[in-house]
Amino acid sequence: MSGGWRIGIDVGGTFNDLVAIREADGRRVAFKQPSVPSDPSRAVEEGLRGLMDRAGIAPAQVSRIMHGTTLGLNTILQRRGARLALVVSRGNGDVLEIARSRMASAFDFTLKREVPLIPRQRVFEIDARVTAEGVIDRRPDAAALDALAASLSAAGVDAVALMLVNSYRHPALEAEVAGAIRSRLPDLPISESAKLWPEIREYERGMLAALNAYVQPLMEGYFDRLTDRLAGLGLTMPVFITTNNGGSVSLASARARPIDAALSGPSTGVTAAVLESPVRLRGRLVTLDMGGTSTDMAVVVDGQPEYTNEARIGEFPIILPVIAVTAIGAGGGSLLTVDAQKVLKIGPESAGSDPGPVCYGRGAQVPTITDCYLTSGILAADSFLGGRMPLHPAPSAAALAALGDTLGLPPGEDRAQRAADAALQVATAMMSVEMLKLLAQRGLDQRDFSLVAFGGAGATHACMLAEEAGLDRVIIPRTPGTLCALGAALADIRRDYGRSLSATLLPDGAGFEAVAEAVAALAAEGTGWIRGETPGAEARPLAFRLMAEMRFPDQAHALEIFVPEALRETLDGAALLDLFHREHERLYGFSSRDERVRVSTIRLSVSLPEPALTDAALQASPPAPGARRHRRVFSRGEWHEALFRRRDSLAPGDRLEGPLIVEQDDTTVWILPGWQCHVEADGNLLLHRISRKEGQA
Repeated sequence: MSGGWRIGIDVGGTFNDLVAIREADGRRVAFKQPSVPSDPSRAVEEGLRGLMDRAGIAPAQVSRIMHGTTLGLNTILQRRGARLALVVSRGNGDVLEIARSRMASAFDFTLKREVPLIPRQRVFEIDARVTAEGVIDRRPDAAALDALAASLSAAGVDAVALMLVNSYRHPALEAEVAGAIRSRLPDLPISESAKLWPEIREYERGMLAALNAYVQPLMEGYFDRLTDRLAGLGLTMPVFITTNNGGSVSLASARARPIDAALSGPSTGVTAAVLESPVRLRGRLVTLDMGGTSTDMAVVVDGQPEYTNEARIGEFPIILPVIAVTAIGAGGGSLLTVDAQKVLKIGPESAGSDPGPVCYGRGAQVPTITDCYLTSGILAADSFLGGRMPLHPAPSAAALAALGDTLGLPPGEDRAQRAADAALQVATAMMSVEMLKLLAQRGLDQRDFSLVAFGGAGATHACMLAEEAGLDRVIIPRTPGTLCALGAALADIRRDYGRSLSATLLPDGAGFEAVAEAVAALAAEGTGWIRGETPGAEARPLAFRLMAEMRFPDQAHALEIFVPEALRETLDGAALLDLFHREHERLYGFSSRDERVRVSTIRLSVSLPEPALTDAALQASPPAPGARRHRRVFSRGEWHEALFRRRDSLAPGDRLEGPLIVEQDDTTVWILPGWQCHVEADGNLLLHRISRKEGQA
């Protein structure tokens, strides 16, 4: 319904973030709600109730809900998914055991490999096989299918993954076997590898089917509870689930393919970070998403996030296209410990939402990064989450003083603050190393990039990280603490398609027919799917993103070549070869234009772009009478009298210099001495370095 409210939800390990956007004028309302690990749907219900009360939204005014969740991800990491069976072609039963035949560590020969998701006794072989040319070589008869169904039933499994050799070349045989199993065991969910992602590599394709089956029963149960809770609130509008590629799909699609949403949370944050950044700076961005459990970073070049088909969940590969995000275990809830060598460690263990950091007052004893912010004076005890969640400074200070004693810090009144400062510097160094490595691997100079900070703690830590890593600009969006939820609310409906092929392009471009056929088939499949995802999609234009994996015949690794949209419909062999050679020259300094080139995989994303929403005008509120104007902060070994402002009291054009604290309901921004804060016309805060430390590049 036009003019209604669109709501984005991001379910995290510590907090649920919610953002409502009024479609008529772009007004935004953000809300944070503590997570409920025992029943995530209850936290969503409570968060929606709080958000709708705050914004004055009636159920009938909500036009769409876009929901991201880490439930599938956590299920895989914690190994608490469905009891699975795997059905494979005869002779291929050890596919998960063999994997890629790699050692767990090149440095520790005693380190054990990851235990396979499905034990060997629940892997069933069947006489069903497709040749490398895509011809059905063997087809199981009715008796074999009866025996297979009996074995699956006796094994007491909750779901089945099906992966036949070479099925990516001819998915019909997998569909036939899956249909036969369903006719005999109608209540048993089956994930077909070629239907999920018809790409070469048996292990990765089988693993994808296994992971999809592993989370499917649990996710379906969650979706059922979510639907019931939404109905209890009077919300009956369409619900969409955000996905790994930064887009979203209908609830029905997410039920069939829950693995598409396993890594959706960080992806939507990157998408929103690009959309919220000033257009003039979008060409070079590094995103910093610091939540309660981890810190996620991604690189954006020319306004496009980097994608990868080599993401992993724990030890398990995910060959679906995913926004490339690097995570380290240093979030606001990361525990601070000291090892046997008296070295301070940050994470990766997290306090979560219960009991949470020591300052939550729920009995925790081990301090966290959040306790450091509070003890240092960056956070205020009475204004966390807009004052809805009072913090407890005394136990935080006591825990950090004890940590300082263990570290051997000198006694004194500020021992707790010095321990907090040490922990923040160690966490900052960890992030800086990871960020600089991320850029160096791509041949990029950090001085060309702006840091976009979001997540509950991203804006708090961003200036410290930029100072350490040598970046000169930091962008703080309007609602950084709930930016992933904003990304969900703004997400386009989108799905990726892929197809492996064996095409060889001659130097003059001949041999392109197989590529053209694959592109046309994927475009037709994607268009048919997206037209059925939401009412009214038939009349709206679609967007496509085409990629081709290409290499010289003797190369071991392929390059992924992006085909510009302006070239897609008129693409021919010569144009595709030119794109490949130019990229090869950029990366390696040379290319052989008289050589044949192989095209091994085509990937196409199809999306339904959401209409652009109007940005609500920024209106500054006058400071409350008697409001505090300064706050004492301990940072980098000394005390500072930091200027204090509420963010809603800042107006476009305002310029303030650090040390400065800008506080808002969803986060706190800490701006170091030597930095200036400028309020942009769109409400973003743009932080600029105005002085450099001695010896810094």
